[in-house]
Amino acid sequence: CLNQYVICTHLVVISASTGSSSLPPSCKFQRQFHLNEMHKPGDVVLGGLFEVHYTSVFPEWTFTSEPQQPSCKGFDTLGFRQAITMAFAVDEINKNSNLLPNITLGYSLYDNCGALIIGFSAALSLATGREEHFLLQENCSGTPPIVGIVGDHYSTFSIAMSNVLGLYRMPIVSHFATCSCLSDRQRFPSFFRTIPNDAFQVRAMIQILKHFSWTWVGLLVSDDDYGLHVAQSFQSGLAQSGGGCLAYLEVLPWDSDPNELRRIVHLIKKSTACVVIVFAHEIHMIQLMEEVVQQNVTGLQWIASETWSATPVLQTPRLMPYLGGTLGIAIHRGELPGLRDFLLQIRPDQNNNGSYGNSMVKQFWEHTFECRFAPPPADWVEAGGALCTGQEDLENVETEFMDISNLRPEYNVYKAVYALAYALHDMLQCEPGRGPFSGHSCGSLQRLEPWQLLHYLEKVNFTTSFGEQVSFDENGDVLPIYDIMNWLWLPDGKTKVQSVGVVKRSASKGEELTLDEDKIYWNFDAKEPPRSVCSESCPPGTRMARKKGEPVCCFDCIPCSEGKINSMECTSCPDDFWSSPQRDHCVPKKTEFLSYQEPLGICLTATSLLGTFICAVVLGIFIYHRSTPIVRANNSELSFLILLSLKLCFLCSLLFIGRPQLWTCQLRHAAFGISFVLCVSCILVKTMVVLAVFQASKPGGGAKLKWFGAVQQRGTVMALTLIQAAICTVWLVSSSPAPHRNTQYHNDKIVYECVVGSTVGFAVLLGYIGLLAILSFLLAFLARNLPDNFNEAKLITFSMLIFSAVWVAFVPAYVNSPGKYADAVQVFAILASSFGLLVALFGPKCYIILLRPERNTKKAIMGRGNAKT
Repeated sequence: CLNQYVICTHLVVISASTGSSSLPPSCKFQRQFHLNEMHKPGDVVLGGLFEVHYTSVFPEWTFTSEPQQPSCKGFDTLGFRQAITMAFAVDEINKNSNLLPNITLGYSLYDNCGALIIGFSAALSLATGREEHFLLQENCSGTPPIVGIVGDHYSTFSIAMSNVLGLYRMPIVSHFATCSCLSDRQRFPSFFRTIPNDAFQVRAMIQILKHFSWTWVGLLVSDDDYGLHVAQSFQSGLAQSGGGCLAYLEVLPWDSDPNELRRIVHLIKKSTACVVIVFAHEIHMIQLMEEVVQQNVTGLQWIASETWSATPVLQTPRLMPYLGGTLGIAIHRGELPGLRDFLLQIRPDQNNNGSYGNSMVKQFWEHTFECRFAPPPADWVEAGGALCTGQEDLENVETEFMDISNLRPEYNVYKAVYALAYALHDMLQCEPGRGPFSGHSCGSLQRLEPWQLLHYLEKVNFTTSFGEQVSFDENGDVLPIYDIMNWLWLPDGKTKVQSVGVVKRSASKGEELTLDEDKIYWNFDAKEPPRSVCSESCPPGTRMARKKGEPVCCFDCIPCSEGKINSMECTSCPDDFWSSPQRDHCVPKKTEFLSYQEPLGICLTATSLLGTFICAVVLGIFIYHRSTPIVRANNSELSFLILLSLKLCFLCSLLFIGRPQLWTCQLRHAAFGISFVLCVSCILVKTMVVLAVFQASKPGGGAKLKWFGAVQQRGTVMALTLIQAAICTVWLVSSSPAPHRNTQYHNDKIVYECVVGSTVGFAVLLGYIGLLAILSFLLAFLARNLPDNFNEAKLITFSMLIFSAVWVAFVPAYVNSPGKYADAVQVFAILASSFGLLVALFGPKCYIILLRPERNTKKAIMGRGNAKT
């Protein structure tokens, strides 16, 4: 039995030895607590704990004197209205024939006076009852003093109360305790609340910070469980979300230490953070703002927790220059029809037999009408103060007590009372034999245990008259919703607290923040949200470098290196992209190859076509003058073949220009190698023929000439060319040249080139051409002094000298030329060597044919030879 266990813990057991031993054992309170209270009897009584006074004054205790009662100071009109709202809810339930029919609810309401010891004493008084002296029974029977408690206002008070009463599963439904620690069902199995916990409030605050890009903020918290748990949760949530950093974290003292407050406000003033978040109680803010005004700290954006976001005592003309524009998290507003009429019916009960029967109503009356009930204090009489009659009219006095347009904590009180009532109603609807308890039993008023009501409270689900659904999750929390409030400072000096948004969690959308920014009043000259950052965002093309020993939001901006972008952390561009000059975005890399559109490509293409055209012209001249001696001399067929191969050499250079493709890469080297081998092999055969004819002119040498007939010459040229074709075939089949995207030459460019595939294959191809050229040069060099009528050796020697010089110079130039310039070097070598062969071999002959036709006769040719000999 809860009653008996708590009594035996906190009371003195009076033994029967003091009187008759036949008397049953009894219990008696060691000391009575005289509490501010308000009661209404009923079949079932609900308890309530509210902050009707801000603070308490405790007299000094000594070992020799009797302990004196603390006195409550600072009447809280809104706290009293919350208590009256509970009375209103009970009265409304009693009038509802569908909810707890034939059962009258009562209440016992106590004032915690803003002090833990008073609040805890009130909780124990609710749980044990107020009888001074009673007998202990072996079996508890009857209805307990209360079946559930609404409250407490403070998280710390709720923690202390739940630690004790939770052992006996006493249902506690708080309307204002938000500490997330209270969601721990292992520690607080019987605690519920109709206000969202601080974990949700912290996430809502962080969403607001992220919405306005405030990354550098200060945090002030109260020195209690509420504030300290919020500080821990806020730091953790801010770090996980990456939404910002704390410029400072300070704990506001309870004892109004002026030196500590002065230090904290000075820190706020010197800080670069212009957004200040305060998770503290109304009394803390009153003390803090006094020092803020003293030091004249303006230009701050305050963000209020639910404990003071709608507090009228702070909305004064003196404080609004500092607090104007405040954004705050507020309990969701509700509407309670009939509450105003109920408030107007309140009258002090002067006929109550108990000295403290309805003391809260009397104190409210004295505070509101500035009077005192008889007998008044002596100093009041001396000062000429008025006496209260109890007939004063609340409608004739201006008080916030009657303003029911902004019911927030009151609405939570209303829901808490109804939650207990619906749980009790569901318990009483239980059918015997089908109950949830052992043996399928049901709970009853005659033997009601708090844990039985707790079972039904966990499953309660109802809809208020305002249309809001109320139920509790596995941690005793309701579905969270908060209003976002803004303190508007009107031109006439008045203050208005307006709703500018809502943050809520739904099953479908999760946590969602909605803000109407057009309605928000900003207390700054610019009339727009302030900037609150430790370091401005890095401009594009730079990265953040953290300052040593400072939070992550404080950083320097360092330019990104080439190829990297971004303003958070420099990141490399993809392979095909490079950073823009401003380093703010990636752009496609420039592509580079020997193009037909660029000047170099145009020049080489024009030169190639010019060489082809000259070859065609020379070929035409030779065909037209094919019967002349100079054309017919030394096998005109080889001359035609040389011109044709030179034409192919000029044209194959075009394969090195343009974007490399697989077929151009394969064809360019094969065409180049075969064309030049065809040309050089013709020259080689022509040189050999010159030597053979000279040898045949000597006595006994005619037999050698049969080996150098036309058929043998064609066969030799074809055989030498087929060897090169075989080399190209093996190269293409084994390791074919292919197009390649080279990013090694330039970081910001993609160089398209043809890789040779097999360096050995390319070397063999060039080596074979070089071998034939060297043989041609050596044979021509040996035949350079032969008689003129047989001699083309000088022209061949000179042409091979040019050819060899070009290709010897080509190798180092090709190796050391990157990208498109390697192709340009090879094209230049092809064109230079082709022009060298064309001019050296056919220039003198064309000169004779076109300009000195008189020398294009057999006699002239033979005569030259005879003259020299």
